[in-house]
Amino acid sequence: MGSPVHRVSMGDPWSRQVHPDIGSERSTQSFDVERLTNILDGGAQNTAVRRKVENIIYSDPVFSATDKYFMSQNERYEAGVQKTFHIQMIAQRLGWLEDSRELYYAARTCSGDLALNLHHVFLRALKSLGSEEQIAKWAPLGSTYQIIATYAQTELGHGTYLQGLETEATYDADTQEFVLHSPTITAMKWWPGDLGRSATHALVQAQMICSGVRRGMHAFIVPIRSLQDHSPLPGITVGDIGPKMDFEQTDNGFLRLDHVRVPRENMLSRFAQVLPDGTYIKLGTAQSNYLPMVVTRVELLLGEIIPLLQKACVIAIRYSVRRRQSRLRPGDPEAKILDYQTQQQKLFPQLAMAYAFHFLATNLLEFFNHSYNAILNRDFSLLSELHALSSGAKAMITDFCTQGAELCRRACGGHGYSKLSGLPSLVTRVTASCTYEGENTVLYLQVARFLVKNYLQSQVSPGSTSQRSLPQSVAYLTAPDLARCPARRAADFLHPEVYTRAWAHVAVRLIKDSVHHLQTLQQSGADQYEAWNQTTVIHLQAAKAHCYYVCVKSFTEALEKLENEPAIQQALKRLCDLYALHGILSNAGDFLHDGFLSGAQVDLVRTAYLDLLRLISSKTLLEKAATALERFTR
Repeated sequence: MGSPVHRVSMGDPWSRQVHPDIGSERSTQSFDVERLTNILDGGAQNTAVRRKVENIIYSDPVFSATDKYFMSQNERYEAGVQKTFHIQMIAQRLGWLEDSRELYYAARTCSGDLALNLHHVFLRALKSLGSEEQIAKWAPLGSTYQIIATYAQTELGHGTYLQGLETEATYDADTQEFVLHSPTITAMKWWPGDLGRSATHALVQAQMICSGVRRGMHAFIVPIRSLQDHSPLPGITVGDIGPKMDFEQTDNGFLRLDHVRVPRENMLSRFAQVLPDGTYIKLGTAQSNYLPMVVTRVELLLGEIIPLLQKACVIAIRYSVRRRQSRLRPGDPEAKILDYQTQQQKLFPQLAMAYAFHFLATNLLEFFNHSYNAILNRDFSLLSELHALSSGAKAMITDFCTQGAELCRRACGGHGYSKLSGLPSLVTRVTASCTYEGENTVLYLQVARFLVKNYLQSQVSPGSTSQRSLPQSVAYLTAPDLARCPARRAADFLHPEVYTRAWAHVAVRLIKDSVHHLQTLQQSGADQYEAWNQTTVIHLQAAKAHCYYVCVKSFTEALEKLENEPAIQQALKRLCDLYALHGILSNAGDFLHDGFLSGAQVDLVRTAYLDLLRLISSKTLLEKAATALERFTR
């Protein structure tokens, strides 16, 4: 045998050297990159903690990424399990608490490489739906990995639509047990992570039948594998569903239940209870069971999904500073491809989106933290808005992150097709996010129902109690509106109040239009269900405009909080402007439809947009903003 072939690897020393062209871009300071990094982290103290954790991870050979892209599916899974438990050992040694920032940063640093992620979803669902007694019993077992659990909702035949799930849980009052059963092939649980090989227990969402009455979806803790030899328990058929586009470290599985009995106490009972005699007591709303999905969506945005676009932007921008191609003028040296306007058009909007989505998700997290404890205490006044905001943010962010990551990959030419660039895995991972935790079209339509309901409420007598009680995220439905945009110069479109009001106008018009079409069909004889189905394309358009408006507004509000950081505020304002105007140009028909913008004004928007590309590039804002993201998502 000859000498072993050297494989190109991210572990090679030369891969961490800074190219002179990148160094020259970074040398011109337009603002303090470290301070922007602190802002993204939520404070300098958080930055310090994150870096300490990252240094621990990157210096530990267990977390080496050298062979990552050369591993088989089985090797990826085994490495993922090893890394997951190694983090727990580090946490125990260093005294990291269960919900600490240290553990959060460790998981984010190893994102895409860890197994048993659904085990943590189980623990969050337990704390959302379980009684205090159930949490006291099961949480310690899960936190110490005495059991490994998964969250089993999606079935072969149904996913996002909880009411359509077929798995049944019938209460037997004689034995005080629930009998869980998969009555059809399509009722088989399909896709839950950690189910294929790892889980000993599953939190199963099932239709509860009590005293012959179907009571809707409820969650049940079901043992599925022996704690002695890990073999499937009686009545359990379980296994791995096989290779996927990505997430090979996760053992997505299937589960079929054949009249499996569990104690009455295994039904999570924060929002509903079944007494020994079969009496059903409802303590929450029908939407209470959605709470675990809301929790997971909110946490995934900042912890998993947005970083994928941020990393793709960093890779593509650094490549574009380094790569030279052709000449701008005869006789000149070859130009950096970042100097070409077409490359700027590909990458700059993606960077602007990465920042816009970060601030939107941060706002959503703050609203979630404000709402969550109230919901646990059975105050559901904010649940509807929280569900709509999280659904809309998840759908919009994952849609655009998927498109953006792919644009970044293409912007790197042939090198973007190499797995060693990191880009293909970012694309395939973010692509999955358009489906898991709620399919995006379904989520947009749930937002649309929220919008229709609140628009109708906004049309009651001005100043009435119903009108004043609109949720904050849709308060703009009753705000004074302009029939025409007042902007006269390209520079006018760089005023946040101008483009924010433009987006509000379009969102209101599209929502009003969707309601009008819905009502027209109903008045012509269609029932409410048929009328809804025949107008969903229009509702979808309205929901997307609303979500974009919310994101633009969130970004402008984030800028207002940076008054004491004028250099950073100015830099981020360029990206905010770009995000808002890119959206207007991409949806120009919606702004032209009722004459809010004229054709000449759309030309002005384009002029302002192209000027922004030049300004961002000439002031090296792009490289500085990308460097901050690189430090933040390292």
